[in-house]
Formats: sequence, C-alpha cells, structure tokens
Amino acid sequence: MSIRVIGAGLGRTGTHSLKLALERLTGEPCYHMVEVFKHMDHCSIWAEAGRGNLPDWDSLLAGYGSAVDWPSAAFWQEMSDALPDAVVVLSVRDPEKWWESASQTIFASIDRMPDPHWQDMIQSIFSSKTQMNRACKESCIAAFKKHNDEVIQAIPAERLVIWQASDGWEPLCKALGVPVPEEPFPVTNTREEFLAHVSKAAAVTGA
Repeated sequence: MSIRVIGAGLGRTGTHSLKLALERLTGEPCYHMVEVFKHMDHCSIWAEAGRGNLPDWDSLLAGYGSAVDWPSAAFWQEMSDALPDAVVVLSVRDPEKWWESASQTIFASIDRMPDPHWQDMIQSIFSSKTQMNRACKESCIAAFKKHNDEVIQAIPAERLVIWQASDGWEPLCKALGVPVPEEPFPVTNTREEFLAHVSKAAAVTGA
C-alpha cells in the first residue's frame, strides 16, 4: 500500500468523518490522531519530525492508504513533496466554528495526556509547525487561516481538493476516480466522542 490521499486540514474540520470516508473509498486504513493513541511509540517520531528530522514516510505509514488530521496534517508540505502522486485534501470549516470546537476538545484535552512522549510531540509540533497560542482565540484563528492559505497557494489546483463535511462523497470520489457510494456519508467524532477517545487513551497511558 502507499499513501493516495494527504489530508492537509487541521483537526476539528471533519477529519474523523473524512478518515472513515477515505477508508471506504480506498479500501485501506487511514492514519489519524486516533492511530497515534493506538501506537504511542509514534509520538517520538512525530516529535523528531517537528524538530526537522523527518521520517521515511513510506515506512511510518506502511499499511495506510491515506493520512488526515494532526499530526500528519502539520507536515502536509513535506509529505506532498515526498509523495507527488497523492491527492491533497484540505478540509476546511468556518474559522469561528473551528475555534469553538477545537478549544473545547483538542486544546482542552492536551494536558490530560500525561505521557511525556505525547507531550513532547505536541510541544514540538505546536512550536515549529502551527505557531498557535492555544490559550488565545485570535492567535489560533489567525494561524488556522494562514495554514489554509498556504496549502491553497502551494498545491496545484489539479491536485488539491478543498473540502468541507457538507460536501460529502462527491469531491472525494471525483478526485480518486471512484463511484459514489450509495450509503450516507459518515458523520462522527462529536465533541463527546472526541473526549471519550482522549479519556480512553489517557487511561491506557497512566492518567
């Protein structure tokens, strides 16, 4: 297997629904932050990537057909350069709604994970890749917009899919050249589901 889709959108832009959709369309697993919860040894790899020591993407993501959400989305540029045949999907959302969701889920839960490798990964990525002050709404929204603008400017239009959850299957299917499934598009990872994922992972790692 090789990565066919690189997700450049940041967390809380429908990335878990996107994960499930891509798994349905490609028939291959999709790498997402929930995979890091399952493979905590990957934290040190991502932390080193944040410090400029990039992994071999094919080795790290062996067995996956796509990658979305943090932490991989922070490395959309490096991955798109290394995997030139992959489609890049930028999942987007209204910035104000994104902040409301991210602040109540991702940013509120970071400190609940006690594992030092996890914390090292988060600090490395936030300091080097996002330039977000997660306690400051204005900082985060500005960084969110800047991230999206940089992806749009860097990726050729013929390779880029700008997607939001309400778009459903069609843009993804068109980009991948596959038929539209008959079933409804997956809608998942509500705030409650996200926090449940974090609680489970924190329990496993010793919270």
